[in-house]
Amino acid sequence: MIGGIGPSEMMLIFAVLLLLFGANKLPELARSMGTSMGEFKKAQKESEQSLRDYEKSLKNATQVKSTEQAKEKDSNVKQVASNLGISVEGKSNDELLVEINSMLKN
Repeated sequence: MIGGIGPSEMMLIFAVLLLLFGANKLPELARSMGTSMGEFKKAQKESEQSLRDYEKSLKNATQVKSTEQAKEKDSNVKQVASNLGISVEGKSNDELLVEINSMLKN
């Protein structure tokens, strides 16, 4: 059973095709249908691969942007700490944020 079509339906379809196209044209018709199906599957695989490549490029771009944003945030924290007179040498951003927070509360 192919796609819900049983053997009796297949025989009927084959008989109609034989009457419409004749015995000489059926092999040529089947060959061209096979070629068309092959080309369709090839195009489908290529489009799926293009989609996967596009998804990868989007993921990479997002990761790069996140890294850039993190660096910008680090720079901003250090700049604010420096403006408040806090020494930034050898301190992590978390330590700087705690010091900034304590200065702002006073």
